[in-house]
Amino acid sequence: MVRVSADVSEVSGLGLLTWVYPPGLVDRVVAACGRAEQRKRLLPARLVVYFVLGLALFSPAPYLEVMRHLVEGLRGLGLLGDWRLPAKSSLFRARQRLGCEPLRVLFATTARPMATEATPGGFWRGLRLLTVDGTCWDVADTPANEAAFGRPGNGRSPDKSAFPQVRMVCLVESGTHLVLDAELAGCRTGEVTLVGRLPRSCGPGQLVLADRAFLGMPLWRAFAATGADLLWRVPANRVLPMDRLLRDGSWLSRIHAATDAAHTDPVTVRVLAYQLTGTGQAVQEGYRLVTTLLDARRYPARQPAALYHERWEVESVLAELKTRQRGAQVVLVSKTPDGVLQQLWAHLLVHRALRELMARTAATQRLDPDRLSFTETLRAARRSVTVTPGSFSP
Repeated sequence: MVRVSADVSEVSGLGLLTWVYPPGLVDRVVAACGRAEQRKRLLPARLVVYFVLGLALFSPAPYLEVMRHLVEGLRGLGLLGDWRLPAKSSLFRARQRLGCEPLRVLFATTARPMATEATPGGFWRGLRLLTVDGTCWDVADTPANEAAFGRPGNGRSPDKSAFPQVRMVCLVESGTHLVLDAELAGCRTGEVTLVGRLPRSCGPGQLVLADRAFLGMPLWRAFAATGADLLWRVPANRVLPMDRLLRDGSWLSRIHAATDAAHTDPVTVRVLAYQLTGTGQAVQEGYRLVTTLLDARRYPARQPAALYHERWEVESVLAELKTRQRGAQVVLVSKTPDGVLQQLWAHLLVHRALRELMARTAATQRLDPDRLSFTETLRAARRSVTVTPGSFSP
């Protein structure tokens, strides 16, 4: 891994946070969401936004420790004046006043692709590579969270998860690991349902990769209708009749909706079948993919089959979010559903800031972003916010 060379400690105020999310933008989002304060407060909404981002950046550090990290940077921007460190209870109430909506809107406002044709793994044959996938987050075990999000397990059995869970699905730019769109809901809402909201961020010139869990007609049609191309894995038990064998061994077939019993409304797809071999040349699991790329001359079967491993980049993104950034096996501490969603959007915003820094650094040094260390970037971002111990008085 290569360390991030950009000196994020030189950016003003809160380092990386105000570099990617400048105060003027935060103020506009807060005002648009109707959260701007009507009177002067010890904790104005702008400061609370940065505080919530700080909680995600320094996870799982406690409230007052995070606020102490932020004080000097904000005072350097002239945002604090005679401000004094508030009580923990005041921080709780300030988070409640802010709510989750400004964080969600800030993410939607700033999420954008950054890969160029020169970014390794960013494009294939002129198509921007995107991947969809999902995961679940453990949240504080409170009656409100369980009612809002649910708890995994069999309702007829006492064997349930120790914590309520939030389901998250995301659309990721493969070359940069940037999360371009995300949806959050309780664990009782299925991944396929949530992924069905992500085509809003897709369009022509993209190639969307997905695992076999998502192959269904409504979802396929929704993504394909945007003009994006698709390359998705097929469940092992899915029957794909051969309508026409192509020169490279792939074939044209049809898929139908489960509700189309008479098979009157099919969609034509191209099927790629192959097997992977291990180091000892033993045949491992067989794979079948379906794609909207029907032209075997332009897209020979070996090429998209070799490309499919890029789908696994999204697993690295989820590990960055849940293990390195949040902390391994850390439970989100908010006791209310709105607080939980606020924390999750903050984690997505901080991850985006870290990945934007990595993408810019990699482009400057003409490197693959995968060669930069996410952990080192996280440490550098924390240093850009913190000050030398003892250099300020709360």
